[in-house]
Amino acid sequence: MSNKAHGQVRRSQVITTYGPGALIDLPRHSAIVGGLDTWPATDQLEEIDEPRLAGKLQRMLSYAAPPRLFTPPADTAKPGELARGIGAWRFPEWFVVQETDIVDERERSRRLVHRLKLDAKGRFDGRPVVATRFVRGCPKGHVDDINWFRFVHGAENACRRQLWLDERGTSGDLGDLVVRCECGRSRGLHETSIIEANALGTCSGARPWLGASESEPCDQRSRLLIRTATNAYFPQLVSVLSLPNRGPAVERAVRELWEDLSIVDSAVELAVIKKKPQVAARLAPYAEGDILAVIQQIKAGRSDDGPVKHAELGALLAAPEGFGDDVPVDPDFHARRLPDRVWRRSGPFDGIESVIQVHRLREVLALVGFTRFEAITPDINGEYDSDVERALLAREPTWFPAVENRGEGIFLQLRADAVAAWLGRPAVEQRLVNLAAGHARWAQRRTLPREFPGGPYILLHTLSHLLIQSLALRCGYPASSIRERIYSDAAGGRYGILLYTGSPDAEGTLGGLVQQARHVESHLLLALRMSTLCSNDPICSSHLPDSSMEQRWLHGAACHGCALVAETSCEMRNDYLDRALVVPVIDVPDAAFFAEVV
Repeated sequence: MSNKAHGQVRRSQVITTYGPGALIDLPRHSAIVGGLDTWPATDQLEEIDEPRLAGKLQRMLSYAAPPRLFTPPADTAKPGELARGIGAWRFPEWFVVQETDIVDERERSRRLVHRLKLDAKGRFDGRPVVATRFVRGCPKGHVDDINWFRFVHGAENACRRQLWLDERGTSGDLGDLVVRCECGRSRGLHETSIIEANALGTCSGARPWLGASESEPCDQRSRLLIRTATNAYFPQLVSVLSLPNRGPAVERAVRELWEDLSIVDSAVELAVIKKKPQVAARLAPYAEGDILAVIQQIKAGRSDDGPVKHAELGALLAAPEGFGDDVPVDPDFHARRLPDRVWRRSGPFDGIESVIQVHRLREVLALVGFTRFEAITPDINGEYDSDVERALLAREPTWFPAVENRGEGIFLQLRADAVAAWLGRPAVEQRLVNLAAGHARWAQRRTLPREFPGGPYILLHTLSHLLIQSLALRCGYPASSIRERIYSDAAGGRYGILLYTGSPDAEGTLGGLVQQARHVESHLLLALRMSTLCSNDPICSSHLPDSSMEQRWLHGAACHGCALVAETSCEMRNDYLDRALVVPVIDVPDAAFFAEVV
């Protein structure tokens, strides 16, 4: 690791794609992004204040106090100023020599060499090298170089002669790749695809993003990992929307002064802190006992024990009627319920209760860990199980990287009685039985399966994807920049969809999305009519979730031709989708919520 900058990524990419532990190709090197211990000190970073997210992380991670949140360092780009970057370690340490005498690309052999065999210019025998694309890892996030000598010869053989990577064909498939030793032994890489064969040995527990020699005990079998594959890094993200603080006045005051009051545990310590004039003035109206009680409540993480999505849904549904032309009381959240006469014209959407324009919103997104091979997604309320295993971002993380996005959105609320009546239809019940069977098949193969989300969630989720594609045609934002939050509170009879977009810029976005709320009927009609027939029908519409043939267990009538969107937009990684629950489709004409609209 050197002090020289070797590449750049956007701040948001540090949270979603290239966080600590991610494998990255820089212009001149292949590397692994360093842990938080290699970042600048927190006094050089910008802190993000979001008590609800900090409290959620405290409960989720069982911390004694709410962790702090900081943005990734920004590139100052000022000449002569010391760079404040994120550390990265060179990885992997095995390279493939770029041979210059290869005649036939269908039959080529290249030498495998270790970093210690390279010269001062990073070459071998005067020839350039590139990092091998094959490493080994495990679902717990560990990653390490493959012991190529052991792979070819076995654990008992001490041969250390020159290794070669033979490629037979041009497909790059594992079946065409053979690792060969000059002693005559060879082994095909296709053997690594059988996990039970344990061709790569037991996981070493290596955590190179925390340091060159960092490791921990691990009993998993190593799996072949391609550095640039999508399963090489699955970030675990936690997000909340900033909401107006409608709590007691004393709690608002304590939260405003939390940077000073976070160290207070007694009346004596409170008296010392109150020697600061600004603290004393702000806390003057409140009794000492009330202040201490709120401090302990916040430290214990008890300020809001319910799912954060329930609080967000409550704030959205509490929006007063209006057009949003009044002065916002809260710069981070400004929502108004659009009068029915503005958006409800032809009247075919009786299942829609209300449309809410969210003129201003602030989303804070934090990275808490990551996995490899298998993504661990939260439940429908955005909550992770407390026993979820994740790779750590630092040896002992005391803070987490986060970003904030400011933007706008549209919220659609479904009528609870309409959803209940839809759920009671026999065709819907049978369709949900099929979807639940597919979920059960999927859960059998997962380490940490989640609960079946239920019919209302799948209905809302699919409708959200269809609307994203329709809105993108007119709102000025590409579909990949429109994100979703699905609210399915069956116990409270509250159902809704928030479609929003945001920008790290302090001014947020330009209003192109929120104004489409006035035309939501036309967007719904377009979305539903386009989704009635998929270009892959009847194969798409006749798909059964529990089919062993395709193994698309979390999909009903849904594919890339109709209901799937960019994963940056989807909160469930394109799982739990079924057009048949939204509109009539071939083979399933009678399970649709909007059966009479199309």
